[in-house]
Order: sequence, then structure tokens, then C-alpha cells
Amino acid sequence: MLNPFGSQQVPGSYTGLQKRVLQHVQYMRVNDGIFQVVQNAYEHALLKENVVLSREERTRLFSQILKSVLEDMIKKLDDKAKT
Repeated sequence: MLNPFGSQQVPGSYTGLQKRVLQHVQYMRVNDGIFQVVQNAYEHALLKENVVLSREERTRLFSQILKSVLEDMIKKLDDKAKT
């Protein structure tokens, strides 16, 4: 049976685990999924607010919103790690 986390010198070894798990998560395109969820919510919010923005303004605002969402996720993760 193939190891889904790549080759290891010692099965179950913690050495390189973060890198192997990250590769698996990236293979599953999690980043794209998170990006898409935030983008859909952003577009829905703009429609709800009935606001018209130029393409450049939409892009800049989306970038700011995405950054805020990701920073909030990191803060929540850090808070959980402390408990």
C-alpha cells in the first residue's frame, strides 16, 4: 500500500510531517476553496449593499476583505492553541 503522505524513512515519523501534510492539503486545493467561498460571500454582500464599484475598486476592496478574513481565522486558531 502506498503511503499517501509520500516516502518516509520511518513509518509514522514526525520528521517532515508538516511538509507532507501541507502538500496533501495543497493537492486537495483547499486554498482555492477558501478563496472561492470568500469571493462568493463578497459578491453577495456587494449585491445586498447595492453598491457600484469600478473593477479596480472591487479588486482592492476584495483584497482587503480577504486579508481581514484570513487574519481573523489565524487569530481564532491562535486563541484555540492557547487553551
